[in-house]
Amino acid sequence: MTYQSDEKSDVEIVEEVEPKLKYVRLTNDIQTILTKDGVSYLAAHPKFLCIGTNWGSIHLLDFEGNIVNNRQLRPHTVAVNQISIDSRGEFIATCSDDGNVFVYGLYTTEDAQEISLGRCVKSVAIDPLYHKSGNYRRFITGDDRLMLHERTFLGRTKSVVLCDVEGIVHNMRWHNRFVAWASNIGLRVYDIISRCSLGLIKWDKRNNIIPSTYRCNLTWKDNGTLLVGWVDTVRICGVKRRLQRPKDVPEYIVEPLSMFRIDYFISGIGPLNHNQLVILCYSKEKDENEKAMRPQLYVVEAKESKYVELCTDNLSLRDFQDLDCNDYSLDSLVVENLFVIVSPKDIVLANPCDGDDRIEWLIEHNKFSEAMEIVNSNNIVLNRNSRISVGKKFLDHLLFIEEYVEAGKLTSELFGNDKKLWQEEIFKFAQVHQLRQVSSYIPRGEVTLDPHIYEMVLYEYLKLEPEGFLKIVKQWSPFLYNVSAVTNALIEHLIVNSSSELLEALAILYTHSGKYDKALGAYLKLNHKGIFQLISKHNLYPLIHNMIEDLMRLDSEQTIKILLDKDTIPIDVAVVKLQYNKLYLYTYLDALEKKDTRMLARRNLHKDLVLLYAEFSREKLLPLLKRSDNYSIAKALDVCKRLEYYPEMVYLLGRMGNTKDALNLVMSQLGDIEQAIEFCKDQNDTDLWHDLIGLSLEKPNFLKVLLQKIGTYVDPRILIRRIGKNTQIPGLKNALVKMMTDYNLQVSVEEGCTKIVVSDCFDLHEKLYNVRRKGCSVDEQHVCSACQKCIIDQDRLGKALIFYCQHVFHEECISMDGLETTCTICMDSRMKQATFQ
Repeated sequence: MTYQSDEKSDVEIVEEVEPKLKYVRLTNDIQTILTKDGVSYLAAHPKFLCIGTNWGSIHLLDFEGNIVNNRQLRPHTVAVNQISIDSRGEFIATCSDDGNVFVYGLYTTEDAQEISLGRCVKSVAIDPLYHKSGNYRRFITGDDRLMLHERTFLGRTKSVVLCDVEGIVHNMRWHNRFVAWASNIGLRVYDIISRCSLGLIKWDKRNNIIPSTYRCNLTWKDNGTLLVGWVDTVRICGVKRRLQRPKDVPEYIVEPLSMFRIDYFISGIGPLNHNQLVILCYSKEKDENEKAMRPQLYVVEAKESKYVELCTDNLSLRDFQDLDCNDYSLDSLVVENLFVIVSPKDIVLANPCDGDDRIEWLIEHNKFSEAMEIVNSNNIVLNRNSRISVGKKFLDHLLFIEEYVEAGKLTSELFGNDKKLWQEEIFKFAQVHQLRQVSSYIPRGEVTLDPHIYEMVLYEYLKLEPEGFLKIVKQWSPFLYNVSAVTNALIEHLIVNSSSELLEALAILYTHSGKYDKALGAYLKLNHKGIFQLISKHNLYPLIHNMIEDLMRLDSEQTIKILLDKDTIPIDVAVVKLQYNKLYLYTYLDALEKKDTRMLARRNLHKDLVLLYAEFSREKLLPLLKRSDNYSIAKALDVCKRLEYYPEMVYLLGRMGNTKDALNLVMSQLGDIEQAIEFCKDQNDTDLWHDLIGLSLEKPNFLKVLLQKIGTYVDPRILIRRIGKNTQIPGLKNALVKMMTDYNLQVSVEEGCTKIVVSDCFDLHEKLYNVRRKGCSVDEQHVCSACQKCIIDQDRLGKALIFYCQHVFHEECISMDGLETTCTICMDSRMKQATFQ
């Protein structure tokens, strides 16, 4: 057992360790026997159990306590000391203090033997191969000497002393060729084939301990391993062949492999598996009444000089308070992994816990996680339990301790896509109102449950967790449940709780049922932007004509995107719906202008956009005025006057031809000589330049700028003549230099351009002349445009004329006025055109 200390108190919390063994008390016939007699010795064989009693009787039992052989076996007159069975379970040897040794044949009486040694016989061992014919009909007895008894050829028994004993042979075990026996001073192993002892392992000298007082317990684990338990010491001895064998030395040697002491007296020992041992222990201490305490069965893992305790079981054997260490014994069947615990009034079978036993113990102690690990492993065969049965118990336990989250996770691992299991077990969650914990794990793919299961989950979310209800409605397919039923339940619940989550869920349910108008209304009531996805996904554009302004208020950017997307909503409809909200109308028309300015022009919407730009986005007004003609200049000018947008007024006045007013506005309101100069450049009006000069005469700074920039557009002498004699102009010298430089540059450029033009004219004339002087090819395909005969005629050897227009004539077929000859066809055509005009 493991002890865990609690820091807050001095109370020790004992955690029970998982047992390694399970126990079954023999009943049936054995109970009748033990009411009148007591067990003095028991030997176990895979086929049966053989017990000897205090009154000398021999009984054969099955492993349920029933007598299996009705034939009466010859009893001893006093208690049976030891029983030995051959390997096949066909012959049994017994001994007693009455001096008799009996060998029984269970199936035949031919090879039975009976000897009387005339002294107390403490131990006996039958040859494991006694059932074979030949030299195997033998057994060994032990008292104050070790004797081999063999049946001779004539049927007599021949006895040979194998070894003198120091004291008494208390116990003996024969396995293959080796016989192990214990005496007062130690342990010997005898090689029956070589007829020699392999050595003596002496007992440790212990104070207050007499060796003969405690039985030495011997068990062969396998052909080469002997387990020894004496007093409180465990020894594991190995018998192995010597690597190098000197002369007159036994072939085999006994070596100690492990030795350690425990805190109890040893009543029996047996092997479990690997390095694990099963030890039947008797407490060295007494209870408060000076009575013996319960015997214990230890399972330990043996090390070289120590051990690790794996588990301890307290045994409830009858009359344990009145029994001594030697009253108990332990026999084991190594292959079957079976242990027989014996007391005078009780026999208990113990064997290792199998997978089912382990699972049931873990479940009993609420260790369900470990139980699930076992059932999920592939290397354990289960008969009484299954993954589902254990999982259901685990689920019940989690629900009982209110670990609902873990219970939900378990359902996913346990039930998978098993529809039947889900529909059976999910009601356990419904009973504790925890269906929400399994909502994430319920099958929703290829396998689905009945619709009412999903509706149960939705109803629970609706009542207890509106946020979760919305999440589930979003995640689950509407084909899993009855949408109308859930919608009606939600509408009824909205009377009590009209949270935004439930309203959004209602919109989704309306969408699932195809009631898009109601879904749109719910989204608008919520001011939820999911309405835009709904519109686009289901092409609900015809339904939103009356909602355009509300949609703009919710999210103007997404609304504009819908309005511009493939002309889903007519522009005229959108303009009408937004006409009473100038900001939304401006936003829409501005986006439409960016997309396609020609469309607005065709629909005569620039006039509205001019007014909206003037109010909401002045920086876009002037560019629109310049690139569009589809607005009223007079109305635009009135708006600009009202808002005192002077640059825009200047542009509009210019378009109206009122350039003088525009120039006066620039000079008087804007005071921008640079803009005034640019305006005059654009108008290209000499009178307008004179007006600009006149407006600048009283402003020396303006005159300076004019002197610097007017030289390339107007004769600078005009400006200089109009400047008063006493006018102070800052930077006059530099300005005059700049003006003269620009003027000279302008004159130089004009002269250069004239030269280039004249030169190009002569070059092109010469090129044209040369081109027209080139000869033209004439062949039989050409006909005279006058007589319509081939131009190359053998009867006519005169000249042929071809004009630049590609018309061909015989020389005699065309009239010639002096030296000039013209194409009569082309000339007639020009005359006709002139007459028509």
